[in-house]
Order: sequence, then C-alpha cells, then structure tokens
Amino acid sequence: MLIAFLYFRSALSATSEKLGNSPIPRLLFQQSVPAMIGFLVMSIYQVVDVYFVSQYVGRIAIAAINIVLPITFLISSIGMAIGVGGASIISRALGGGDPAKAAKTFGNQLSLTLGLSVFFVILGFVFTEPMLNLFGSNEEILPQATQYLHILLIGVPFLAWAMMSNNVIRAEGKPKIAMLTLVIPAVANIILDPILIYYFNMGISGAAWATTIGYMSSGIYTLWFFLRGKSELNLSRSDTAFNKAIVNEMASIGSVTLVRQGSFSLLAIVLNNSLDHYGGSLAIAIYGLIRGFTMFIAFPNIGIMQGLMPIVGYNYGAEKFSRVKESLRLGITWTTTISLILFAFIAFFSKDLISFFTDDPELLKYTPRAMIITFAGLPTMGLSFIAAAYFQAIGKTRPALFLTLARQGMFMIPLALILPLFIGLDGIWFSMPIGEILATIVSAIFLWRAVKDY
Repeated sequence: MLIAFLYFRSALSATSEKLGNSPIPRLLFQQSVPAMIGFLVMSIYQVVDVYFVSQYVGRIAIAAINIVLPITFLISSIGMAIGVGGASIISRALGGGDPAKAAKTFGNQLSLTLGLSVFFVILGFVFTEPMLNLFGSNEEILPQATQYLHILLIGVPFLAWAMMSNNVIRAEGKPKIAMLTLVIPAVANIILDPILIYYFNMGISGAAWATTIGYMSSGIYTLWFFLRGKSELNLSRSDTAFNKAIVNEMASIGSVTLVRQGSFSLLAIVLNNSLDHYGGSLAIAIYGLIRGFTMFIAFPNIGIMQGLMPIVGYNYGAEKFSRVKESLRLGITWTTTISLILFAFIAFFSKDLISFFTDDPELLKYTPRAMIITFAGLPTMGLSFIAAAYFQAIGKTRPALFLTLARQGMFMIPLALILPLFIGLDGIWFSMPIGEILATIVSAIFLWRAVKDY
C-alpha cells in the first residue's frame, strides 16, 4: 500500500486558500454541513443497528455491543488521533505556504496509522476475554461480546485509515469528500443490517459483519481518493520515512484526541462495571439503547467542530486572528442553538423513541427517564467541544489535553463512582449531565482567556 502512494499528481491549489478568504458564516456552513451530514448518516446507521439487534437478537446482544464498541473505537482512535494531529500541522503548513511540510506530515501519518492499528488489533485478538471483562462484561454477555469483537477487529485497521484520511482531506478544504468517508460505511451498514441479521438470520455476527464491511468500504474509498491524484499533497517515498520533529508535534497534538477517546473508554469501563453492579445486564442494555442515540444528538456539535478546525488552523497560521475569533463565536452559537432543539425533542418524545426500538417491558419502563437525565447536559456540550478543538487546531496541546481530561477524568468518572453510593443507579445517569456542565464552565474560562486579546 505504501508504494501506491509514492506519486500524487497535484500541487498546492486555491482549494485550501479559501479558508483564509471566504466569509466566515458561509465558510463554516460549507465546512460543517458535509461533516454534519456524514455524522448524521453514521448516527442513523447506529440507530438502525440498535433497531435490528433489539428486534431480532435481544437485550443481551444490545449489552454486548455496548461493551465492545468502546474497545474498537479506542483502537481505531489511533488513526483519528494521528489524523487530527497531522491535519493541524497540514492546515498551518498550507496557510503558511509550505506544501512540502504538509506532504511530509501526511507521509508520516500513513506509516504510523497502518503500523500501529495492526499491532493493536493483534493485541485485541490475543487478550479478548480479559479486555471484555475489564470493559464490564459478565458471564451472560461474554459469548456474544466475544463473537462481535472478533469480527469487528478485522475492519478496525480500515476504520483507522479512513478516520486519519478524513481529517487530512478536511484540512485540504474538501469537506464533501471527507463527508463521503463517513457516509459510505453508514450506508453499507444500513443496507447490510436487515440482510444479514434478518434475512440470513446471522444474529449478532450479522450486525458485526455489516459494520466491518462498512469500515472496509470507507478505507477503500479514501485510498481510491488519494490514488486518483485529487489530493493537494505531492507525496514521495521519502515522505513516509520517520521524521522525529513532525512525529513529535503530531503526537503532541493528536494525543488530545487519543486521550479523549481513551477517556471515553475509561468512562465506559467505569459505567459498565457500575451498571452491572447496581442493575445487572438490564442496566447495561438500557445504556446500550441510550448510547445508540448518542451520535444522533451529538452530530451537529461534532460536525461543526470538525468544520471549524481547518478554518481556525489555517487562519491562525496566516495570522488572521479576527477571523479565528469570529469562527469560534459563530461555532458556539450554532452548536448551542441546535443542541437545545435536540434536547427538547428527546425530552418530549423519549417514550415514543424507545418504544420504536423494543417491546421489552423492562426496557420500556426504565429507559426513557434514564435517557432524559443522561442528555440533560447536551445544550452545554458544544462550547466544551469547540474550546478543545480550538487549542488543537492552533497546536497548543496542554490546554486542549486538560479540557479533554476535565470532561471525563475530572468530572464524569469521579461522579459516576461517588453518586451511586448515595442514590444508587440514578447516580450513574446524573453523573453525565453534571459532569458535562462542569466541564463546559471550565472550557468557557480557558477559551475566554485565550481569545480575549484578539
């Protein structure tokens, strides 16, 4: 695969230059909407996944998927972290008129992503049972979780490559192409879920193969994009060789994303084990249903954050600080408004949403209330996401890392351990919105201090 990337045919063009010249509202819209659509389609596929698994496999399968997904996303987040770290360098290099550094960065991203993702997938196969037990599996869930994990691990290197490439493509100012890296696997999954789970009666393995084939489709699509020579990066063999300075900078910036994903996984370990302790497999299944909606309600925040980063990175590199500040202000306004609307929808229609996915009487009884509590902090989420994204985009890793750790490590995880001691299972549900609100307050302070002099 490395040899195929030796000669990209295009040089720096005007595509990325629009990041420094176009009006900010139009630019943020153009950058964010494709990302939002991509994540929306991904969220729809997760909802479809939950629907078919709950209807045709059962409660334990929902719990098994809830156990496995944090593991696979942790491994694939290596590619995402390398992508975000490299994209920050690429955006600033393009903004500063240095296409050679941008190409060298991409070459190092390529080598690191493929090597590290394969290594950690092998570890996943070797340590399957201890890993699943660590993430909260019990004897009832373990068989289906093992089956699901082994199939998903096959597609994880493809997903890691696609997530890395997605950030690079967006850094070049090609949001529609980046969107397709998210849409293609989601569409493949939506088509394959009913075929494999229902018509071929493959159960949880059908859900796993649908997801894995989707990962492979996305990886192959991004490979095709670069092989066609549509990238602005003119890559040579020497660019794939290890460059200590670039790798260190990439690791420093990308570590924020890796820590964020690691924090999600650590939070999943705490939540799943606490849920098992206070409510057993039923509580894990309840959270599995709620988790299926998480991407759906967060997609505007993630899309706007993804669209914002190349704009901020490019204009910061070009020293156009007023455009940076305008971008941040607009991003916060959009994420907060949309999140308020989505939370209102969840609050009013929680029972209807859950009844669409399952007729299990216990899930119908307990899930709607838990879902409303869990998502109560949603309106504040956008600001904390954008604050961390800002510091990543400009290459300031320490505040970005701190803000990322604050959300899960400083607030949600301690709250998830402490609150249940006093109010039982409800303490787990309340830990999430309270942690979200506290993290947003801290993020607002950091962001205000950083941009007040622009």
